[in-house]
Amino acid sequence: MKMPLDFAREACNTLMRRYAAEDLPPRRHFHYHQGVFLSGMHETFRLCGDEKYFDYIKAWIDSVFDEDGRILEYSHADLDDIQPGILLFPLLEKTGDPRYEKCLASVAQEVRDIPRNAEGGWWHKTYMKDQMWLDGLYMSGPFCSEYARRTGDRELAAEVVRQALMMEQKTLDPETGLLYHAWDGAKEEDWADPVTGRASEFWGRAMGWVPVALLNDLDFLPEDLEGRSELIRMAVQLLESLCRYQSAEGRWYQVVNKGGQAGNWLENSCSCLYVAGLCKAIRMGYMDKKYWNNARRGYEGVIASLEWQGDDIQIGHVCIGTGVGDYQHYCDRPVSINDLHGVGAFLIMCTEVQQLLNSGLID
Repeated sequence: MKMPLDFAREACNTLMRRYAAEDLPPRRHFHYHQGVFLSGMHETFRLCGDEKYFDYIKAWIDSVFDEDGRILEYSHADLDDIQPGILLFPLLEKTGDPRYEKCLASVAQEVRDIPRNAEGGWWHKTYMKDQMWLDGLYMSGPFCSEYARRTGDRELAAEVVRQALMMEQKTLDPETGLLYHAWDGAKEEDWADPVTGRASEFWGRAMGWVPVALLNDLDFLPEDLEGRSELIRMAVQLLESLCRYQSAEGRWYQVVNKGGQAGNWLENSCSCLYVAGLCKAIRMGYMDKKYWNNARRGYEGVIASLEWQGDDIQIGHVCIGTGVGDYQHYCDRPVSINDLHGVGAFLIMCTEVQQLLNSGLID
């Protein structure tokens, strides 16, 4: 019987056969597509110890920075192009190469240059005036939390908490407990409610990034940091709310609260991220073990959806990515097989399920 780590290794191996590290798309660009996949690969490496995975991550990083630690191709101060910075911490720790200190400094400068709205919230992209998207918590928080721990920067640690709680304040729907995809402080976008500025729908993968990000943040935020307990509450409440919308099959829908409505479909990347969040929250003692039932069903639903082409795993039913829109917009988004969003989310799920199984906390 295959264990979750076995599936993770097969996913890593499949993509390694398809791409040389430096060719991961978007090629040569320092971007979260590669970052989320390689983050999952690093978790796989931590559990199995196979050096080929570490070497692959290092080869990609070495292809996107110059010898002086400058990022070669990226969109400066866009949150999506900060996330891969988390890969630098294990590279520096394992190799001791001072070049990676310079690389970290380059990414940290991006953080300092992020534009802010009037309330201090980080714009999702430099051209998206006043907009905060849920995805941004994953793109920025884990890097900032770990960098703050490394440098002793408590103000940066506090900023991680402020950004997360502001996102919750702006996007939370108290009736469902879910978070709308985005918020426009200027209330000017076509998708923004003219009164609240909120998007109109609860998009699956956007909410998936949130508990994964918050739980990773908590690994590095000081125990005595004001607001730290609020991040635990925020993650747990969102995960509990998401469990109420789990399908009978085990996975979750692209538009989470509208399962069964015309055009909606079961989406794998959000399902993987929810399972990962549940498993880590249980393992860390933030959630009751009874939620393992939800996580197990979600995991089994994703595994049952997999297909194979020879030795290559096929992870499908994954939204290719999206801007903010209405219900039909999300339903009409194309699906992909083995894109880096989906494989990265799959790796994060498999490694979290494996760690929970290894912990002895569940049967």
